[in-house]
Amino acid sequence: MSSTLWQCRSTSLRFDRGPLVLGIVNVTPDSFSDGGEFFDSSLAVDHALKLIAEGADILDLGGESTRPGSQPVNEAEELRRVLPVVQQLAKSTSVPISVDTSKAIVARACLDAGAVIINDVTGLTGDPAMVEVAARSSAGLIVMHMQGTPATMQAKPQYDDVVRAVADYFAERLHALEAAGISKGAIAFDPGIGFGKTKVHNLQLLGNLQALRASGRPLCIGVSRKGFIGTICNRPPLERIAGSLAVAGLATAENPDLILRVHDVAPTRDVVMVTRTVLEHRTANRETA
Repeated sequence: MSSTLWQCRSTSLRFDRGPLVLGIVNVTPDSFSDGGEFFDSSLAVDHALKLIAEGADILDLGGESTRPGSQPVNEAEELRRVLPVVQQLAKSTSVPISVDTSKAIVARACLDAGAVIINDVTGLTGDPAMVEVAARSSAGLIVMHMQGTPATMQAKPQYDDVVRAVADYFAERLHALEAAGISKGAIAFDPGIGFGKTKVHNLQLLGNLQALRASGRPLCIGVSRKGFIGTICNRPPLERIAGSLAVAGLATAENPDLILRVHDVAPTRDVVMVTRTVLEHRTANRETA
């Protein structure tokens, strides 16, 4: 049983039942898997409530696609997309809300509207004001590693040792964020699967999750429907659910302190429950042997 806590403003999230499932709500016209499907704010709210009914522990709302080759949108447009959804959900559910943004203005407005987590693909380096917003709000943070930008990251990613590079980045960011007044307990890290990584890089990271846990903080793993799964299985995005679930099960077996960022909440919840139940019985059998 894990004793790790993730402090997200006044909300304490625990991992004693295994990984948390973070449901993706893309309020965008161009996300790689479901772009445009929930672009209307009322549809996005309905989808978010559906994910809660399926067992989502957290909702992650994003108004800007970060798929490979994507271009940024301006602050006003991103706010127009995501803020009404945050406002409506904050009134209708107690499930913690994460805002997927690298813009401090967007993060601040969503936190004021009821969000409790900032999920920043730039690791709080893309906007100089983001660290102050995080420190002042005591928001929970998902600090991601990315080589390059969404527009360029898949051009030709290279590493001498991708696992060491990402682990070193986590250590550097933890030191910098603590020095800026952010509590260690507020931080979770994301190795950025598919963000400036080849298929081999992604597999090396997923095969060495424990090496990325040197800080003792939770890891957020976002592999849902991603391209490397499509390459392995030769499947288009909407047919990559089984591959995504395979990764979720393997990651859960290795580490309970995970946040699984997924499109498909119900089957992921089932994988987590079954995997943890099997592991608990294996442990029980060893103790009684």
